[in-house]
This record gives sequence, structure tokens and C-alpha cells, in this order.
Amino acid sequence: MHRQREPIRVAQKSNCTRDVAARFDGGSAHPPTAAWKREFRRRLLAWFGEHARDLPWRRSRDPYRVWISEIMLQQTQAATVEPYFRRFLRQFPSLRALAAAPEEQVLLAWEGLGYYRRARQLHRAARMIVEEHRGRFPRDAAAVRTLPGIGRYTAGAIASIAFDAREAIVEANTVRLFSRLLAYAGDTGQAAAQRLFWEFAEQLLPASGAGRFNQALMELGSLVCVPREPHCGRCPVAALCPTHRDGLEQVIPRAASRPPVTSVREAALVVRRRGRVLLARRDQAPRWAGLWDFPRFELDGPCDDEQFDLAEQLHSLTGVVARPAGLLATLKHSVTRFRITLDCHLADYVSSGRAPEGTELKWTRPGELESYPLSATGRRLSRLLD
Repeated sequence: MHRQREPIRVAQKSNCTRDVAARFDGGSAHPPTAAWKREFRRRLLAWFGEHARDLPWRRSRDPYRVWISEIMLQQTQAATVEPYFRRFLRQFPSLRALAAAPEEQVLLAWEGLGYYRRARQLHRAARMIVEEHRGRFPRDAAAVRTLPGIGRYTAGAIASIAFDAREAIVEANTVRLFSRLLAYAGDTGQAAAQRLFWEFAEQLLPASGAGRFNQALMELGSLVCVPREPHCGRCPVAALCPTHRDGLEQVIPRAASRPPVTSVREAALVVRRRGRVLLARRDQAPRWAGLWDFPRFELDGPCDDEQFDLAEQLHSLTGVVARPAGLLATLKHSVTRFRITLDCHLADYVSSGRAPEGTELKWTRPGELESYPLSATGRRLSRLLD
């Protein structure tokens, strides 16, 4: 006898729903039924089987490869990550190879991906795994979270994809997807909203195959349930989505308020000394700790004697005395909410004293700069010296 399917119910206004919705300012939440969740899993996985992108980190469940990809993909698009992932794995084919490499070599391989703290934490974590886990990547999500640079989402992604652990994930793409599936109109950045999304993610997990399911969720959010103009016409779960049903795709999720853009003016000095130029590295640099760079500093504003100001700042930063010799170039770039104008000056070495504690200096030939990990603007500036 043919078994009749239980009808799919979406957005039922039960007392439970009102209780949940009352916890949020301007939000509403629609808890789905068991039948809804079964149908959602079926449709999502069928779609993923046909439309999953052939990404290099999906060709193996090796935890090392999964881990590298997840760290690289933090705040970075998959298309940008692909070539870096391939090169990084060629250079550091195993966890032990990464742990044995000098940090400077790791930073050079990472150059251009930005958020360099990720690379330093990745390197420290590799050494911790070798020292504390005998070189074997931990299988338990709680143990994974003890590694530098790994939070709840990354630990869940690694454990589920590499080991098929039944671990939920919540990240930017799934937050957007879950907001629409729950018709949640509140502020998704609030702690209460995050708790709701984590609870929902855990409820959605299948009994097995959590890694594939989590990848399918992220893929749907990345390719279909996009921030603006979502592709509802080709969404496999559009029929289950209350936000789509009510035509609220442009309203949910609520747009996050953007921090104001801050304009910053900086100066960098190319100090020349007998065919070599000066590089500096500061352990506590706010944006580029661990990277080499030309001495640079923020300018507070117009100075009556800018040449003197440049010389004083250089001496304060490095202990080096030099005579400014003119403007070489002006570079513009952005870092998060900062729009930076960088004036790049030439300067001729006069003498040097002791560098401040925590600052390392090195004189190198311009032709050797390619072997040093530099900031993005440092690299652009270095190529003006060829």
C-alpha cells in the first residue's frame, strides 16, 4: 500500500512560535515541523548532488586539507582561495611539513590573502598538533577548538567534513539562509539570534552524513540564497521558505548597519644605504604583525615642516636617522573600514642607533625583496624599486 506523506507545514503560528518570537526585537521565528525538516534535507542533498562546485578541498576528507581550506575561507571568497590553496598544499603537503617551516615562509605563502593573523595561528596550531597530538589532527570538535584560530564554526566544519561528526555550523551564508527559512526579521548579530540559529542548525542535521549536509547548506547560501536578489526561482527549497512565500527576500535578513568609513593618511619611507633598502618588522604591529615592511606610520595631519616630521617619525620607529629625498609615489588602499592614502617617500641613510624593543630591522637589496613576506602596499612599493 502506498504510504501517504505527512503534509509539510511552514510557519505555523503556535504558542511556541510566539514565545520564541517574543525573545527578539522586531524578529519572528517559525519553527518547522519534523516533516518539513525531512523534506528540506531531501531536497537540499538532491540539489547539492547536481550542483556542487568541484572545489579542490572537496576532493579529499583529509583533515589537514579540510582545515587549511576552512581557515583560508574565513572572510574570503572561494574563487580567491583556490589558487592559494593549491600553492600552499604544494609547498606544505603535510601537517608536519607546515609545522617544521619557518613562520616567515608560511607568511610569504599566505601573502595576498590578507588577515595575516590567520596564517600565524595556523602555523602555531600545526606545531601544537605535532607536539601535543603526535602529529594527528584531533577528531573531537572540543579538542579542535583548543587550537589557535579555531572557533565553534570552524571546529564544527572540520569535524563534520573530515570525520562525519554530527556537528552543526553557523557562518555568514547559513545565517542568511536560516534567517529566511525561519522568517526571522530581527538583528542577526544579536546573541539571542545566534543562539536561535545554532539551535536550528543542530535540529536540521541528519543522523549521518553531517559533513556533506553542512557543505550543501553553505553552497546553497553561497550560490542561491545570496544577499541581494536571491535566486528563488532555482532554489530547491523555495516551496518550504516562508520568506519567499511572503515576498520578503529583500527585507530578511535585516541589513546590518555598516560602520562609517574612516580616511587615514600614512607615510612610508624607502631608506637607501649603499644599494640596499631598510625593512622593519614589529611583533605588535596592529595589521601586519610578523610581516616585513618599509617603515611606515600614520600622519596626524598637515605639518609645517613635513620633511622634519618624516625624519623624526623614522627615528622614533627604527632608531635610524635619514634625510628625506622626495616623494616616490602615493598609493591608495582599503583595510576593513579604513581608506588609506599612503605617501611613499625616498630617504638617504645618515646614521643609526638602537631600534626600539620589539622592532627588527634588515637591510636588503631591492632584487631580494621577493623573498620577504610584505604587506599588499609594501609589495606594490617594492616593485617601484626595480
